[in-house]
Amino acid sequence: MSLQRLIVRALMKLPEGVILKMAGGEPVEIDGNIMDPRVQLLAAQGAKQPSMAAMSPAEARETSSAGLAMLDDAPRRGVSILNRTIPGPAGEIPVRIYRPSDKQNEALPGIVYYHMGGWVIGDLETCNHFCSVLADECGAAVMSVDYRLAPEHVFPASIEDALAAYEWAVANGAEIGMDTSKIAVGGDSAGGNMAAVVCQEVKRKGGQQPAAQLLIYPATDPTDKGGSMQSCAECYPLTKEIMDYFLDHALPDKSKESDPRVAPALSDDLSGLAPAIVATAGFDPLRDQGEAYANKLKAAGVDTLYRCYTSLAHAFTAMSGTVPEARRACIELARDLKRHL
Repeated sequence: MSLQRLIVRALMKLPEGVILKMAGGEPVEIDGNIMDPRVQLLAAQGAKQPSMAAMSPAEARETSSAGLAMLDDAPRRGVSILNRTIPGPAGEIPVRIYRPSDKQNEALPGIVYYHMGGWVIGDLETCNHFCSVLADECGAAVMSVDYRLAPEHVFPASIEDALAAYEWAVANGAEIGMDTSKIAVGGDSAGGNMAAVVCQEVKRKGGQQPAAQLLIYPATDPTDKGGSMQSCAECYPLTKEIMDYFLDHALPDKSKESDPRVAPALSDDLSGLAPAIVATAGFDPLRDQGEAYANKLKAAGVDTLYRCYTSLAHAFTAMSGTVPEARRACIELARDLKRHL
């Protein structure tokens, strides 16, 4: 563990009153939500750094990877991890398989997971801890997907990989110990967007609908400009400026903004989709569109559980090593998903 990581973790173990004083002294409140003091301290430190929107994609990937490595926890003990590839529409797709170590010879429920990163940053390390939590808490075989990123591969490359990965799991999941009759999809942020789109595309194609969809602070409508997109426009770590940066790289053709494969919330028919768990964070520009999508799913008759972690910020799935409330949220969501598997 690096010295910087050790320092950050030591700071986060201080009493909350001390942490709040270091973070400015007064709690941050937006839309009636009060920020977790540890998140507030991270935000205060992050405000001193250059904005990701001023970086090249390569620089943004390197910076975000280093930052998340300081905040997240190691994978859970008792979970085996295997890297491999599966066939994709443009070549082999790297994936990472997580299984409870004591269930190596069982056919387990499956979860196909897509990491966050605005379709531009992120990789298999981004959700390494959280995928191990899903495997452990759900007693599942989790396949994390390293889909193609923009700007090297713009829309629809990422969703093509996401759909191909789910379809491969349904057809070939027995190779990695999955019970192919019980395969859920999940993701956070851009990954949540892709999990939602996969459910819609599978329905359109007449395929096997996932057992459930876990959508964590999903991006569901790039045409959304109001509500939390304004009130949380300067929140840490995802600002409106950074969200625009991601969309500019991933979706250079703005005429596609209303395509349901980009904006699942704009689909004409949400009926018949997998049971949904939708989670948002109080301090996140995407908060309101995630809640709106949950409400649309409910209105369409989809079994939907909505949770808002009001004190947390975007990317809390990668803060388990430093923010106890983020750790608790990750465990709760994993247990929510387990009920469907």
